[in-house]
Amino acid sequence: MTERPTPDLTIVETRVYRGPNVWSYDRAIHLVVDLGVLEEYPSNTLPGFTDNLVEMLPGLREHTCSRRKRGGFVERLHEGTWLGHVAEHCALALQQVVGHDIRRGKTRMVKGHPGRYNVIFGYADEQVGLAAGRLAVRLVNHLVEADPEFDWDVELDDFIRRAQRTAFGPSTQAIIDEAVSRDIPWIRLNQYSLVQLGQGVHAKRIRATMTSETSAIAVDVASDKDLTTKLLGAAGLPVPKQDSVRTAEQAVRVADRIGYPVVVKPLDGNHGRGVCLDLQDADEVRGAFEIAKGESRRGWIVVESFITGKDYRCLIIDGRMVAVAERVPASVTGDGVSSVEQLVDTANADPRRGVGHEKVLTRIKVDGAAVELVREQGYEMSDVPDEGATVKLALTGNMSTGGISIDRTFEAHPENVEIAEEAARMVGLDIAGIDFICPDITAPVREAGGAICEVNAAPGFRMHTHPTIGEPQFISKPVVDMLFPPGAPSRIPIVAVTGTNGKTTTSRMISHIFKGMGRKVGMTSTDGVVIDERLVIRADASGPRSARMVLQNPRVDMAVFEVARGGILREGLGYERNDVAVVINVQPDHLGLRGVDTVEQLADVKSVLVEAVPRNGAAVLNADDPLVADMRRKCSGEVVWFSMSEPGSETRDMIDAHCRRGGKALVLEPSERGEMIVVKHGRRDMQLAWTHLLPATFGGRARMNVQNTLAAAAAAFAQGAPLHDIRQGLRTFSTSYYLSPGRLNEVEVSGVSVIVDYCHNAPGMAMLGDFVDRVGDAMAANAADRPSRIGIIATAGDRRDDDMRELGRIAARHFDVVIVREDEGLRGRERGEVAGFVVEGVREAMADGARCRQVEEVLDEIEAVRHAMGRANRGDLVVVCVDKHAAVMSELENWSNQAYAGSGASEDAPGADPDYVPSAAE
Repeated sequence: MTERPTPDLTIVETRVYRGPNVWSYDRAIHLVVDLGVLEEYPSNTLPGFTDNLVEMLPGLREHTCSRRKRGGFVERLHEGTWLGHVAEHCALALQQVVGHDIRRGKTRMVKGHPGRYNVIFGYADEQVGLAAGRLAVRLVNHLVEADPEFDWDVELDDFIRRAQRTAFGPSTQAIIDEAVSRDIPWIRLNQYSLVQLGQGVHAKRIRATMTSETSAIAVDVASDKDLTTKLLGAAGLPVPKQDSVRTAEQAVRVADRIGYPVVVKPLDGNHGRGVCLDLQDADEVRGAFEIAKGESRRGWIVVESFITGKDYRCLIIDGRMVAVAERVPASVTGDGVSSVEQLVDTANADPRRGVGHEKVLTRIKVDGAAVELVREQGYEMSDVPDEGATVKLALTGNMSTGGISIDRTFEAHPENVEIAEEAARMVGLDIAGIDFICPDITAPVREAGGAICEVNAAPGFRMHTHPTIGEPQFISKPVVDMLFPPGAPSRIPIVAVTGTNGKTTTSRMISHIFKGMGRKVGMTSTDGVVIDERLVIRADASGPRSARMVLQNPRVDMAVFEVARGGILREGLGYERNDVAVVINVQPDHLGLRGVDTVEQLADVKSVLVEAVPRNGAAVLNADDPLVADMRRKCSGEVVWFSMSEPGSETRDMIDAHCRRGGKALVLEPSERGEMIVVKHGRRDMQLAWTHLLPATFGGRARMNVQNTLAAAAAAFAQGAPLHDIRQGLRTFSTSYYLSPGRLNEVEVSGVSVIVDYCHNAPGMAMLGDFVDRVGDAMAANAADRPSRIGIIATAGDRRDDDMRELGRIAARHFDVVIVREDEGLRGRERGEVAGFVVEGVREAMADGARCRQVEEVLDEIEAVRHAMGRANRGDLVVVCVDKHAAVMSELENWSNQAYAGSGASEDAPGADPDYVPSAAE
């Protein structure tokens, strides 16, 4: 391996996980990279690679890697490690360069694809993390073979600037850090500083230091400096004399009246922009007026008496003073060698200084006003001041103009503190910055002289959290205390439901139980987002984005999430943790997609919900499913079992042992009267309900809904619902179209019993077939002629070919006639291809003596319904496995109306409407 390889490390796929996922308990970025020929070249075979890499990213020396000691990763580089692993550590080191202390990462080979690796690393900011991953790959390629177009210094500077553009400001970040330390969840609502703290009904919002508790009127008052001064003056607080003007001559007349020196500033200004101080005559006032006017949106300019003294900022939060800082205007101190310009460049080279509010200090800006101020002090920018001489570059002490801060929190006189707190109350701000000008904050202002020159809404925190001189003040604590007083909740309960089949029905049952208890439930499912029983979005909403939408809704005080496999693989959970995780079953479905080829791998994906259960939470697991039962090892909280196994079975013995140790479970106890759902808690057994008396179970015949009922009741019990509320919820939940659209809806059309269900995979068809056999046998026992069973079936195009055939084989065992249709979305298949595979399976089963005697293809869903209803006779059973349940129900309604009209009823019956959804009144 003496020849240097071609640098062809490439990113094949990128995913962003915004919550717990199959790789990590926290959010992460997942890159699938292809090393190409570099698979044959670990790091130790590339001359100079390690030394150059560490020189470019010296932070790599701190990475422990698997050695768990400082320098462990560098050791791995010298010994030889693959370049996908190197890219992972580079992505982490790049984020650390911009202050994101992220250390989580792993690299694993993609099974069956030599040279391909899964590179996973954490992130604090999504865009920064993605940029770090891309730059890491480019850097590795550059170190393999120098790219003349790759300039590391430029690339790194561009990356840092990107991170600074998307980063929170110091004030916002301080509040978020405090919230995280208290386990308060947060969501970034836009690309700037609008952040939600808490969830649902408990949520609060902040934008920098403005909160959802900040009064809009108070902000308007603080923005009107003339009104602010009048209000404070009327309260007897010390304020300067002032007036508002619109012309330069008016400004001169006011200055003559109140006496020189004066200050001229925009009425609606902020951050010291347009403020001109110590004006001594009319000409200076006229010049200052134009400067102030250029920074005013409304054209009103304030002229006020100039108060001499030092500039102090008092920070008031929730009516109490929490910090005081002395603000010193931007200046440089001579060294006897450097010019003023060089001294400014040296000051701006301080790594603590940045542009705007991105860092704790702002770079000193040299504009025309700064040059003129330097000239007034007897210098030009090229002059060399004497050693120790101070040269001012700004008159105001604002941090945004390059000033520095000195903490004076514990030096302020109590009377001055009282004045500042009263000023905040007069304006009405929950967070206020009170600007004092006085000789010394340690002496009472009323005696030593001075005044309040301004009241600021949304004051910056960085002068207090990162003072240039003095101790930092942890002022984010009182902000979070104000929004979330000690003991106040910030999270809403989250129940997450997953499984191969039954997720939607179980989620609806849980939501229905808690709705009956008066909760405002936000629910996501494959049908959409439901807020307090109102469908607000009609779409497949079983992914993480829909979950975040519910958590942002201010009406919701409880969330029930249906969580699908696809969303977990695509983005993770989308939230931090769930109080209760429900896993109903794991069956072979959706295999062969996104690297999930076996049912065991599918179980690992679904177990992410169990891993997201905190210590005080619970996992509700199906003890009858071995793959689900094994998930108990991944649960940090308690395990609540549910089971349909008979007493005396191995599963029931395991559950009994679990309960003897104080555990919880829901089981079925058979008797001559039927099956009783029993809640077991420790050594207590509590009867809940007879299964045959629950509407959703069709007299106990719908065994899949018996299982769903057990799961829902166990989830409600784990979440603390009383048994009588659980019982009432189960007794009032039915599979009517109003409560459970598209899930075992039963309607009668012209004497034909029609069942509408969403069944779309082979395991679901087996459960639906069992239900059809039980219902069909009951119908046959009460009929003179043997009724026919007609099934309309379909599956999604992203299933494997044999999975489609298996669906047909199972359906053929339970229906006399099978009509095969196709979904509207073919998911990459050709029209008729999916139906063809299903038909093959039906015919294979027919050849083996299955019940089915006829199979037909009618690809369009509505046409298939019409065909089935056209051939059905009174007393027959038709089962429609739907894609668009609203359109199917509308078509069935149309058949009922036609039959009613044919019997002599009104001819004004409505026609079929594909968007029809029956109302509760109907």
